[in-house]
Amino acid sequence: MYRHSLRKRVAIAFAICVAVLSIVWGFAFLAAVRLSEDRVLTQQLELAAQSYPVMPANLRGYETVASLPQSLQAWAQTNPAVGVYEFEAEELHVAVISAGKEQRAYVVFDVAGIEAASSEDWWLLLVIAGVVGTLGVLGFGLGVLVMRRAVAPVVQLAKAVADIDVEHISTEDYKRVESNRFGDDEVGVLAATIEKTLERISAFVARERYFTSSASHELRTPITVITGALELLEQSEMSNSDAKALDRVRRATLDMKTTIEMFLCLARETDDGLYQEQFLVAPLVSTAIELQRHLLSRKQVAVDIEHLANPSVCGHPQAFAIAVNNLVRNAFEHTLAGQGPITIRIDARELLVANQLSSTEQHSPTDASSHGYGLGLGIVERLCERNGWSFSLRADKQRVVARLSW
Repeated sequence: MYRHSLRKRVAIAFAICVAVLSIVWGFAFLAAVRLSEDRVLTQQLELAAQSYPVMPANLRGYETVASLPQSLQAWAQTNPAVGVYEFEAEELHVAVISAGKEQRAYVVFDVAGIEAASSEDWWLLLVIAGVVGTLGVLGFGLGVLVMRRAVAPVVQLAKAVADIDVEHISTEDYKRVESNRFGDDEVGVLAATIEKTLERISAFVARERYFTSSASHELRTPITVITGALELLEQSEMSNSDAKALDRVRRATLDMKTTIEMFLCLARETDDGLYQEQFLVAPLVSTAIELQRHLLSRKQVAVDIEHLANPSVCGHPQAFAIAVNNLVRNAFEHTLAGQGPITIRIDARELLVANQLSSTEQHSPTDASSHGYGLGLGIVERLCERNGWSFSLRADKQRVVARLSW
């Protein structure tokens, strides 16, 4: 069914509201005029009935100033211009008319007993104000109702899009944003665009999941083969130089395994249940220190561990271990010989890793990444965002402090 555009529907709705309000206001104004007119005639008739059988002569004509009532003579001597005048104190209305060359005639209307009291006028004004206010409220409500009906398709589409989980798009989600449900207008065009966008997002998510699943196997297999070969080489006799080379290969393999785990942990979407696990912080910190201790083997740098608390964290334990490994490795790698100690403090709500800056790395906190410091810190930030943790890095002229809070 063809529907007008949203812009045209809003314009029509506004025009309808204005027309309805104008008609209602016109009837209200006509009713007020008729009411006041009937009120004056009723007052005049009541005054005549009260004077029966002698009719009151409250409307009289005067041709000379001397014949006017005493209260009007002084005013008439000022030769007033032709027109209508009102004297509230005397309750008189006077019409001055031309009666010939430089002559004036006067028509005096005594309104005593005809005009309503001021209190009655105020009550009438209050009633009219109440009617006008009620009409205004009704008009506003009518406008809101018509406008809501006009923009209802937009609200419906917005709610349908808000309820969609882009990582798990179902057939029902496509049905909620199907363009045929919103007519041939701007909302329909927008729904069609959203529908196509959801299809592209769904295809992209499917490709990413397939690639992650395949890459997980393809990346782990070479590392497993290399690790097995290293274990076999360790059992054979070799020279000192070969043993050192084997140790370097082992460390490089360990770093490669850690890097692979980082990327797979960020890309994996099938282990959402692990993000609600409860685990202790201290064991993961101790493991990270042992894994990275070889970086300090020739630096003679002490590591001070301050256990101020024994906290537990809710989240993904592997993600936390990767983040801690990155922070510890950065601190160990960027500390020169004799520039210790490296401080690792475990608090109730945060983990701090602090190390001293070398003389060649004096820079501001904003330059920490540009000078090479912060290997894997982008990975740490992504892991923290995924788990609801917070990460910050501060560097001054003497040291760098990495803070991981939960």
